[in-house]
Amino acid sequence: MLYIGWAVLALVAITGMAVFFGGLARLVHGHPLNGMSRALGGLVLLFCAALITLLALDLRTYFELTYEQPVATVRFRALGPQYFRARLSYAENRVIETDLHGDEWELDARIIRWRGFANVLGLKTLYRLDRLSGRYRSVRQERTALHSAVSLGPATWQDSWSLAHRYQRWLPWLLDASYGSGTYLPMANGAEYRVTLSPTGLVARPGNAAARQAVVHW
Repeated sequence: MLYIGWAVLALVAITGMAVFFGGLARLVHGHPLNGMSRALGGLVLLFCAALITLLALDLRTYFELTYEQPVATVRFRALGPQYFRARLSYAENRVIETDLHGDEWELDARIIRWRGFANVLGLKTLYRLDRLSGRYRSVRQERTALHSAVSLGPATWQDSWSLAHRYQRWLPWLLDASYGSGTYLPMANGAEYRVTLSPTGLVARPGNAAARQAVVHW
């Protein structure tokens, strides 16, 4: 069904080009009002096709979510007091390493859930890991101490999640929900956590003895 969507998008773009150049031809042949209106109409169609294409390319950076599934593993190595090296391994075999300050780690994700016509086109619930950050157990330190965070989302021309979140109430026939989800647990030397994602959000669980011990004393 997605092929049908791309075919319709290509048809809109081709129609926009034909209308635009047809309008220019009318201008050249001495029909300014008719030519101008056609050219503007063609530009509107081209703009819509370009915007939808950018949004579609941004959505390709998300992963489909159909049930609770593993999305990442996070491991920690202590570098000093409240200072850790974090290694995040995606379920898709991509690895990111970063240094985090604090007592706890937090992983955030963006989730887009479709309905109606979007489901007919074959779109399923989508997610993208958004940010990995450190946080302090003490509120005072959280306000004043050094913070650290790394963005996990790729840079794109258009942010589909932000647009969906902003205009969700205007698209009830297309968008069921656009929301963020986060999970956090304590950092500890040698600790490993496994993160899964279900339609209700992120869940982190201890993956080894060091992590279980950290959670017990949390």
